[in-house]
Amino acid sequence: MPLHIDTPLLESRHLGLLTGQNIWLKFDALQPCGSFKIRGIGAACEHYARQGKKRFISSSGGNAGIAVAYAGRCLSIPVTVVVPQTTTERAKALIRQENAEVIVHGASWMEANAHAQSLLTAEDAFLHPFDNPLLWQGHATLIDEVAQAGLVPDAVVLSVGGGGLLSGIVEGLKRNGWGHVPVIAAETEGASSLAQSVKAGRRVELAAIDSVATSLGAKQVCEQAFELTKSHPITCAVVSDREALSACERFLADHRVLVEPACGASLSLVYERRAELAGYRNVLVVVCGGVTASLEQIREWMK
Repeated sequence: MPLHIDTPLLESRHLGLLTGQNIWLKFDALQPCGSFKIRGIGAACEHYARQGKKRFISSSGGNAGIAVAYAGRCLSIPVTVVVPQTTTERAKALIRQENAEVIVHGASWMEANAHAQSLLTAEDAFLHPFDNPLLWQGHATLIDEVAQAGLVPDAVVLSVGGGGLLSGIVEGLKRNGWGHVPVIAAETEGASSLAQSVKAGRRVELAAIDSVATSLGAKQVCEQAFELTKSHPITCAVVSDREALSACERFLADHRVLVEPACGASLSLVYERRAELAGYRNVLVVVCGGVTASLEQIREWMK
């Protein structure tokens, strides 16, 4: 059996009444480790386990590391996760909770990633948090489940950090014959590497991440995600930190599920009735989840 679970697909009455559309929520916040990450990372870890790898090494701002740690525990393979200094204490605790080693290194994920790769030996497998075709194949199962449920969305809303989820969702759309279905890609101001890359016509590397949505904190999206903007209908939408945080609180009140600001970025497009969603009847929102921020932290950021 895969390490991820099939997650609920529910129509939101709250959001439907707000927007006048049919808003469908794919609740990947309910995955065993709290985010969609386990879909792709679980598939990749199983692949490397079959190859005989003896240790998993990853770099992460939080959720990817938690997913690798969870997969390693399930597969009885030791895990080392290198996180940047911006990673929350909560995220580090959740990684350690899965019996993984946590190493803090560097001011950004890119520095942590370089250190993680320096630790590799021939017996280790490196789990990139977003730039690996094995991850995209695993993330695509989310769309497979939507297709099996009989829903054909008019548009898909998701959040973009490094672009792994975007790459997987587009792969899932294509393999289900939905290559025409547009994707609306949400980012926060201060972490909008995809939107800035599309505007510039080339992959842009941000000077720094200036957003509370640290799970969106890749300074540069993966090449696959950027290239997909040239071949698939993808619209970039940038929201403020305050809008993302507000969406987290409103979503908790409406649906009794706490998500972190990275996921709140997508939800805010619906709550704010953004123009990018206009004209679509059935809108699928990927509730990607994330467990690195508590409600207290979200409220503190709002202040």
